[in-house]
Amino acid sequence: MSGKSLIIFDCDGVLVDSEPLAALAYERVYDKHGMRGVSADVIAQCIGMKQADIIVRIRDLTGHLLGEDKQGDIWAETKALFTEKLQPTHGIKGFLEALSVDRCVASSSSLERIHHSLDVTGLAGYFGDAIVSSSMVARGKPAPDIFLFAAGKMGAEPSRCVVIEDSPFGVEGAVAAGMVAIGFTGGSHTYDGHGARLAEKGAMSICSTWDQVARELDRFGVHA
Repeated sequence: MSGKSLIIFDCDGVLVDSEPLAALAYERVYDKHGMRGVSADVIAQCIGMKQADIIVRIRDLTGHLLGEDKQGDIWAETKALFTEKLQPTHGIKGFLEALSVDRCVASSSSLERIHHSLDVTGLAGYFGDAIVSSSMVARGKPAPDIFLFAAGKMGAEPSRCVVIEDSPFGVEGAVAAGMVAIGFTGGSHTYDGHGARLAEKGAMSICSTWDQVARELDRFGVHA
């Protein structure tokens, strides 16, 4: 991979260890409104999707549809949990400090949630305004829109981009965008078969630590 390279990071489950907290927020909100059965296993099937798509997916899986007038509760509950408990993924700060390649964030979350996540975990300074949300594009992951938009914003060719993703939807979108995908399984929400699912969607390698990611970037010719 020659020329200008760009590393595109997903946020949830990659930069920050947020997925169990986010799942708990959904469970609490649905339970608050009398909708039982929206468990962590259900939410796990929505990882990597934007909120509007998650709500539809939960409806399809459980029959429960959260009304628009109640959807604001999700961010309120999530924000409270993140403020109290959110942590960066293990080793990410050292990895980012050593990274000399251009980088950005491309997340299915809202801009407010992305900025809050990076602020409370001390990662905001590593990205500045190099942040893209699915709210900026027509289609969320697994469509390639967000990754292509990120590459355009950062002035990089898709073929020179490496995407680090923890979700099958994210990997699928990265591959559809013509980018190299690294599957990351270092979050606390990882599960048996997680890496295999990412590989099935086209991840070129599977890493559970940031040291492994650094070695894979070097193998791909991206010298961190």
